[in-house]
Amino acid sequence: MTLPIHAVLPDLLAALRRGANAVLVAPPGAGKTTAVAPVLLGEPWCEGEVLVLSPRRLAARAAAERMAELAGERVGETIGYATRLDTKRSSRTRVTVLTEGIFRNRIQSDPELAGISAVLFDEVHERSLDSDFGFALALDAQAALRPDLRIVAMSATLDGERFAGLMAEEGEPAPVVLSEGRSHPIGHVYLGRSAERRIEDDMAPAIRRALAEAEGSLLAFLPGVAEIERTAERLEGQLPSGTDLHRLHGSLEPAAQRAAIAAPPAGRRKIVLATSIAETSLTLDGVRIVVDSGLARRPRYDRAAGITRLVTERASQAAVTQRAGRAGRQGPGTVYRLWEEAATAGLPRFDPPEILEADLSALLLDCALWGVADPRDLRWLDTPPAAAVDEARRRLHSLGALGGDGRPTPHGKAIAALPLPPRLAHMMIEAESRGWVRTAAEIAVLLSERGLGGGDSDLELRLRRWRGDRGKRAEAARGMARRWQQLVAGRERPGGGEPDSVGACVALAYPDRLSRRRSASGEEWISVGGRGFRLDPHSPLTRESWLAVAEVSGSAAGARILSAAAIADEEVMALFGDQIESGADIRFDPETGTVQARHGRRLGAITLSEGQNTKASPDEISAALIEGVRTHGLDLLPWSDGARSLRKRAVFARTFEPSLPDLSDAAMLAVLDEWLPLLVAGKRRLSDVDPSALSGTLDALLGWDGRKSVDRLAPHDFETPAGSSHAIDYEAEAGPTVTTRVQALFGLSDHPAIGGGRVPLVLSLTSPAGRPIQTTRDLPGFWKGSWSAVAKEMRGRYPKHPWPEDPAAADPTLRTKKATARIGGRAQ
Repeated sequence: MTLPIHAVLPDLLAALRRGANAVLVAPPGAGKTTAVAPVLLGEPWCEGEVLVLSPRRLAARAAAERMAELAGERVGETIGYATRLDTKRSSRTRVTVLTEGIFRNRIQSDPELAGISAVLFDEVHERSLDSDFGFALALDAQAALRPDLRIVAMSATLDGERFAGLMAEEGEPAPVVLSEGRSHPIGHVYLGRSAERRIEDDMAPAIRRALAEAEGSLLAFLPGVAEIERTAERLEGQLPSGTDLHRLHGSLEPAAQRAAIAAPPAGRRKIVLATSIAETSLTLDGVRIVVDSGLARRPRYDRAAGITRLVTERASQAAVTQRAGRAGRQGPGTVYRLWEEAATAGLPRFDPPEILEADLSALLLDCALWGVADPRDLRWLDTPPAAAVDEARRRLHSLGALGGDGRPTPHGKAIAALPLPPRLAHMMIEAESRGWVRTAAEIAVLLSERGLGGGDSDLELRLRRWRGDRGKRAEAARGMARRWQQLVAGRERPGGGEPDSVGACVALAYPDRLSRRRSASGEEWISVGGRGFRLDPHSPLTRESWLAVAEVSGSAAGARILSAAAIADEEVMALFGDQIESGADIRFDPETGTVQARHGRRLGAITLSEGQNTKASPDEISAALIEGVRTHGLDLLPWSDGARSLRKRAVFARTFEPSLPDLSDAAMLAVLDEWLPLLVAGKRRLSDVDPSALSGTLDALLGWDGRKSVDRLAPHDFETPAGSSHAIDYEAEAGPTVTTRVQALFGLSDHPAIGGGRVPLVLSLTSPAGRPIQTTRDLPGFWKGSWSAVAKEMRGRYPKHPWPEDPAAADPTLRTKKATARIGGRAQ
């Protein structure tokens, strides 16, 4: 079978004969994932193995199986794969598709990559942290140890020039090879959706409509597993005969994933409800229709809270383009989008690189083992942020993983030797000395693999369910737990507790999240680290006094507990008794924004017992107020409405002018000690801070030029042709939004835009009574399209107001026809 990539393979081979590096840019469907690696095996320089890095386990397995099929072999012979839960290789394997995390561990253990002739980084445009880090390590190893190692960056977007510059040899950028790709015509249907409705309530009817209007199987993109399940519920019993429904996400059994990818049986159609896992790398046979929610769920590290949480947000332009391309892989297709056409320009252009937003603890420790004290000394497309590096360094010091000189300690080396995040690796090592290593290994798997044992918040319950599960995925996960256990110790030692102490194991990993109940209902909890957590009132864990909390989601001030385990008083004392302090407790109360001082015994921010009130010095009060803001967020400060608006506008403007100062929560919290101390000096509560001083701080951070740029790119108001002014809502789900009476826009033939004309405003148009009648990002299209029907209805409801046939040529007005005639002439 001839693929578009075959036309440029001679150019790629020639480039790799002349030099060690190359960039291959090929659109989805060109065949780069499966065609490049096998052809390299015939090159004179390729005497060893070729590694192909894939961003996801599902994609790695599917790519290897497809290559093996094309070679007429079974997977595991010449072509194999290696993922965390599943590996198929043999002594004859010469091409291995592996996930980026597996490669990172491999190059750390063998920097020379002995026996490896080439490393192909597939889908590098996705910019995962593991991909960026593995890329940096490969370039460093090539420069210092393996000048003969071939490195190819393969991308589906035209960002190849940046990679070419990063991979330069002797000052010359790496050659860029472009493939035209193969894509059939794709039709676009924009359905729009109501921001107030749940996405599945709009997705289900959109899928039914698409099946009725277009041919072929259907792929629907939803943000997460919960939305997939709720959409499936709404489709049950309402699908045409001969239609099969599949789900596709990372926590499914491999067999279910293969069924979703495979072509449907003859005479049948399939619907695949998928997460963003289906955006790249995979071809789903038979799909000719895509229904796109326009949403994505991504991990976002909340530096103020110290947690990574999943955030549902608008997908990027690059992502929705990739999704639409799924419909044109094998023939002409149609994509149905649940937003209006003009809104596409308002989507972010690309997904932000993970390295700019992630917890960098594991990265920093790996760099220290590599011999690089500061990760910014390596070659990156985007340099790791200084604030994130500093925070990671503090966390590793607290775990005992780094010494004062920045080098890894023996404990740090032991942590890095485990294929786990530093917290979980620390837990495994500490648990081994107590005789809990089996339970710790199982907890590590539960927290690494979504869906094992169900989704209950009680980790003990999930562990029991998983132990009784005899499915293939559960068995593979148990095998992984045994391998991790063996990496720590050959057998458990007799320890200082019961081997099934789930809560104690979790507390070892997350000591700052150890929490004590602070409400009779068990809904509210306070953690050692000072953060407040909330627990589902229906959870059986509400009866407990102490919880070892593993996963949370939500804002810094009241995150929701996703997973935790009960821990007994005596276990808390045994693990953390040496950290209990007695004396004055200077505590910030986020409810009142004040500081309280009492004598007592404390474990971190948890008061175990307390006595009489005492006095705190002004410096202690100021320090407590600052830490209160750092822990619970900037919203506790008395910002004026104008200051809040300015921050929102500045964040929006910065997407178009990156040189502008960053006024986001994360950025301002990162430099909190530089601007807040002067504002709280001499104050006893946050409400005493002068709002005008806060506004002055923002002006100082922005500067005069920055303020002018913000006003230009993200104006506070929109002025209508009728002269009325309306505030722009920069936090609206649909994008920057203005609400105005439709008559105020008469005479406007072009749609208003901000961001230097690049982002159309969302116009929420109302009747004279203020009732919503239309939301649009395409005013000229509205005038030419549905306006006639709207005007007909409005003439019946509001006969005293003008409703012209051609509103684009009419005079704008906020008055009735009679009032306009009375004053004579044009209304203002």
